[in-house]
Amino acid sequence: MFDSLQDGLRSAFKTLRGQGRLTEANMREGLKMVENALLEADVSYTVVKDFMKDVSDKAIGQDVLKSLKPEQQLVGIVQESLVDILGGDSDPSLHLKPDVTVLMMCGLQGAGKTTTCGKLARLIGQEGKKALLVAADLQRPAAVHQLHVVGESVDTLVYSEEGASDPIAVCQNAVKHARDNGIDVVILDTAGRLAIDEELMNQLKTIDLKVQPDQVYLVVDGMTGQDAVNSAKAFNDALELDGVMMTKLDGDARGGALLSVKHVTGVPIKFIGVSEHMDGLEPFHPDRMASRILGMGDILSMFELAQREFDQEQVQKTQERLQKGQFTLDDFRKQLNQIARPGLMQKMLGLMPGMGELGKLLQGGDHEKEMRRLGGMIDSMTPDERSNPKLIDNSRRQRIAKGSGVSPQEVNELLKQFDSMATMMKGMAGGGMGGAMDMMRKLRSGELMDPTGRVKKQKQSTGKRMTSKDIQNHKKLKKKLKKRRR
Repeated sequence: MFDSLQDGLRSAFKTLRGQGRLTEANMREGLKMVENALLEADVSYTVVKDFMKDVSDKAIGQDVLKSLKPEQQLVGIVQESLVDILGGDSDPSLHLKPDVTVLMMCGLQGAGKTTTCGKLARLIGQEGKKALLVAADLQRPAAVHQLHVVGESVDTLVYSEEGASDPIAVCQNAVKHARDNGIDVVILDTAGRLAIDEELMNQLKTIDLKVQPDQVYLVVDGMTGQDAVNSAKAFNDALELDGVMMTKLDGDARGGALLSVKHVTGVPIKFIGVSEHMDGLEPFHPDRMASRILGMGDILSMFELAQREFDQEQVQKTQERLQKGQFTLDDFRKQLNQIARPGLMQKMLGLMPGMGELGKLLQGGDHEKEMRRLGGMIDSMTPDERSNPKLIDNSRRQRIAKGSGVSPQEVNELLKQFDSMATMMKGMAGGGMGGAMDMMRKLRSGELMDPTGRVKKQKQSTGKRMTSKDIQNHKKLKKKLKKRRR
């Protein structure tokens, strides 16, 4: 997601890290690269100008330039400003009423509106609510049949009237049917057009007036760039939208629409479509998306994905072991086997801090072959070695490599991967979601990052933390030692 934007921002921050000393001049140069990355991602020019003014006002100041880690502080400022333009603390929940809640979905043809209706019904069903999909798109051929197919795939009832020509009457009758049959949420799949026209808007305004939906949502194609922002503005002027659902963000979307729509229209993004599958609709969290864009990962979303996709009984056993300080190579293999399903590994790696590049390398790879290779190395170890990898010295490494048909370097790489996952798993095990949030806090503050932006391993504290005065004294001592050597 947004690979080009990530690469542009990463280059800007890398340039700043390479400076011997951060000054106002090279700070401005780095910020110019940030600005170019946003413009190349098709972010609205007005949004970019406002964004850069906000970042510059905060960054070009003595507090940043004199700080111990100015480049990390700049990343924090950019992240904060990204969160603001993405919607700040906007709430992705639907706020359903105790009785029937009517949601009206609208959008242009080709945006994925009908499929999004089904995805939304699936999410509502997972919350224990009964949803009803309403076939109110009587313009597009086969639209009613498509909604029935979508409804069947997510186990949701579909209301339609054979031979109907009045979408307003269909919507009114559907709401009455829902009240009579104990339905919690009605989702109106209204007609779209290839472009915004007066006939479309008049029809939607009439449905809005006569049916009086509780919430109106616009489905927009995230790959259309600024056209998505323009259509959102036009629909909002006509209907006063409650939110936007942006689709196709798993494709080649550059990110411009996502970063522009809230700032330009004032309408929050509620959900994003991240795959063509019916489970590919996610609540939108501005702070998490900002972290993803900056390549800092998204620990919370990874945690939630794991809860949905993994064998929860196995997860519970692993968590109990982690809380006792136990995480073995056998546990490591079980975790790898769970994420080895097609597409899931790339998604998980994309959410892990510093692992986005690895996810790209794995695209199109033979994951089953890789799992067999890793499994072969682990099987070549003794039970004691799997339980306590610290026992594996050079001679044991040679034996394991020979037994599994790999090089000793590959065994060493496996142990490094195990070490990294063990650190993260133990960091999250202490408090469930709270542990995940603590990991995210440390990532944001730079506690888990080294100067190259890679994830650090957490270390046990061996003494009191060095103050800025201690660091200055240490530098002076090093200078004296250099002079003596000369």
